[in-house]
Amino acid sequence: MAIVLRKPDEISKLRDASLVVAKTLDYLKNNVKPGMTLLDVDKMGDDYLVNLGARPSFKGLYGFPNAVCTSLNEIVIHGIPDDTVLKEGDILGIDIGSEVDGWYGDAAITMPIGKISKEDEDLIACSRDALYYAIDIIKEGMRFKELSQAIEKFIVARGYQPLIRFCGHGIGRKPHGEPEIPNYLDNGSAKSGPKIKNGMVFCLEPMICQKDREPVILDDEWSVVSQDGLRTSHYEHTIAVINGKAEVLSQI
Repeated sequence: MAIVLRKPDEISKLRDASLVVAKTLDYLKNNVKPGMTLLDVDKMGDDYLVNLGARPSFKGLYGFPNAVCTSLNEIVIHGIPDDTVLKEGDILGIDIGSEVDGWYGDAAITMPIGKISKEDEDLIACSRDALYYAIDIIKEGMRFKELSQAIEKFIVARGYQPLIRFCGHGIGRKPHGEPEIPNYLDNGSAKSGPKIKNGMVFCLEPMICQKDREPVILDDEWSVVSQDGLRTSHYEHTIAVINGKAEVLSQI
């Protein structure tokens, strides 16, 4: 399947959908506190997104039951909100998707709940820094496999491992599309595969494990953890390639 090249007016619509996500994540980052439940976080995000004129695109997507993925501590992605109470020292991944006028946005952060350990600060920093490193090095003509390899090298140099078998993705009129963008080099040479071109819009999302990059899906059939059972982190932005460089759409 060909990777769609978006026109400026289409990128503008994707920016609108992505900005809603950015505003909602910022609101949650500033208001989620110890003592709240994961369902509280989900309702806050759902209500805020709707008040901004968007539809929570994760709700019902592939059968997911809620508006917000709340991935607590060991869960790296796809955590389902429940009655679990947030405690001081937890770390919480929040992943949100939106749909505005038929166009989609998607982004994620991992945030501290109160005061956290230096180890968890470093873990969160790896996913955030890997994301912004990837954004900075993107240029037209680079291959996606080169980008994946660079992300993997960055993560491993920090002493962590990228989660395998889950990846970044294209986004547009659908929440997920071509290309798939792993956070590690997969299937052959970095000098093979499609090249990054102006007009492409996609989501990058480093998913960080501590020792083991092998995923385990929990009994709820959604929550993903590392096989090592240790804490994880996840960051994501929707970006567009404009004038040969990456521009973040999902930021205020």
